[in-house]
Amino acid sequence: MKDFDKIIWRNALTFVDFFAVWCGTCRAMTPVIDRFQKQMNGRADVYRMDIEDPDLLEIVRRYNIVSVPTLMFFRRGEVLWRESGRVDYEHLVNVLNELEKHEHVLL
Repeated sequence: MKDFDKIIWRNALTFVDFFAVWCGTCRAMTPVIDRFQKQMNGRADVYRMDIEDPDLLEIVRRYNIVSVPTLMFFRRGEVLWRESGRVDYEHLVNVLNELEKHEHVLL
């Protein structure tokens, strides 16, 4: 959990995919998340968190993760965007573009 807090409290935009291995929608999102991570080339750090990992129980509770996938962008510990369910690649790119504008992120 300490590592998670270190990750989200950085100045960089951080994207977190809360998923479960048994979740069909989560599995369907894997190629979208992989493409996003590769194509964004460091504009946002991407992490995947299995909600069934016992070490993540407190984080799952803290952020009230009740459905998967739940996708979130963080910066300096603040949740900037959150959405649950299936989203497409273009939507993620648009969200990142908007966050970069509003958060004055320097690339």
